[in-house]
Amino acid sequence: MSPFERPVGPRSLAVRAEAGAAAAGVLRRVLAEDGARLLLLVPDPHARFAAVELAAPFAAEVLTSGYGVCSYVFAWTPEREPLPETGPLKPYLGGFGDLPVRLDAATAFPLGDRTWAVVGDAEFPSGTPAGLAPRTVLRDQLARLEEHGLVPSIGIEHEVVFRTAEGVPLTGHGVDYALGGTESLTPLLADLRSAAAGLGVESARAECHPGQYEVVLRHRDALAACDDALLLQLVTRRVAARHDLRADYLAAPEPGQGNSCHVHLSLSTSDGPAGFPFVLGSFLAGVLRDARALSAILAPTWNSYVRLRTAPFSPRDLRWGPDDRTAAVRLCGPSSAPRLEFRFAGADAQPHLVVAALLAAGTAGLAERLTPPDAGTPCGQLAGSPWEALELLEEGRVADLLGEDVAAQQAALLREELDAGLAAVTDLQRRRGALRS
Repeated sequence: MSPFERPVGPRSLAVRAEAGAAAAGVLRRVLAEDGARLLLLVPDPHARFAAVELAAPFAAEVLTSGYGVCSYVFAWTPEREPLPETGPLKPYLGGFGDLPVRLDAATAFPLGDRTWAVVGDAEFPSGTPAGLAPRTVLRDQLARLEEHGLVPSIGIEHEVVFRTAEGVPLTGHGVDYALGGTESLTPLLADLRSAAAGLGVESARAECHPGQYEVVLRHRDALAACDDALLLQLVTRRVAARHDLRADYLAAPEPGQGNSCHVHLSLSTSDGPAGFPFVLGSFLAGVLRDARALSAILAPTWNSYVRLRTAPFSPRDLRWGPDDRTAAVRLCGPSSAPRLEFRFAGADAQPHLVVAALLAAGTAGLAERLTPPDAGTPCGQLAGSPWEALELLEEGRVADLLGEDVAAQQAALLREELDAGLAAVTDLQRRRGALRS
């Protein structure tokens, strides 16, 4: 088995660290070769990577020494402008110094042209992990779950709409499970299939809306699942650009449509998969209790709420059901190895933070031995607007679950999102203005 092959199923943090150490020696030799390049990647709060490209032979040295990225990548806007320098954000904005990034060799993925993408963990010069880095937030929650003797396995499904450069979907109608009608996608998908092969693809299919498609990676440990979901988006955008196309990951590509980030989650003990309703039921109960409070992480943008309010398979109502895609949480899989599909988040959500939020809420449910409501019983709603989500952030439950610094970061990001929206003139405003004439 290649040290860079994506293994299926759960891995504890300790086992994952061993895999990274084993992969580092192989990667160091690869990166020392003349012409090799390293693309160092750091997940930011906007579901994308901050990146630095490094060439051989220096690239191989970085595996040992790390490499710095400007601290504001964890406190910037989508336009890469710094957020206001307040409270917990000050260490990331005062002076704009470098944070050393330690590479996780287990994430290495070949991008072609002798370039290897490797994801890393940011820390302060003191060696303390950067608490606002999405990978750090997720790693902390994994450690808390492991205190209960449990390790998750995660599968993430992202939907994407392929468009022409002018913004027209590549199919003129919905193509759910279709072969016919998808011919315009064929050249693009052939290249994407080749480019994403090393990521461990499970399935791919046409989806509900015009131009929409979904490529699903096999389930794996939580850090790998989130890193690889973003790597798949990176590869997909690059392949689309080579075809003069756009890959659209908006949560709501159009009113009534949704690009989702569905998270499949199972739990395992040393004896095997955790069952339902015991263990997995308490985890579910915790998530259902706290999902509303976590709305800002599950739905981080203005567009997120268009999806939640208008897309029929993006339910705001909090309820669960066995194999029910209209429910916010779907119980699926065989009884011997059940899993939960959390359908809250859109494709614009940051996957590391989404999974961290689910783990934090679910672990609280386990600690309190909560019991889920009956299947099909509504037990609340996600926030219906970004203003409502901001109010919920400020109530303190997110700080309890993920820490005060993360709550402050998310509040600053959402305030900036609202300010940007209120400073824009949109097609909707123009159309409704014309109706008043």
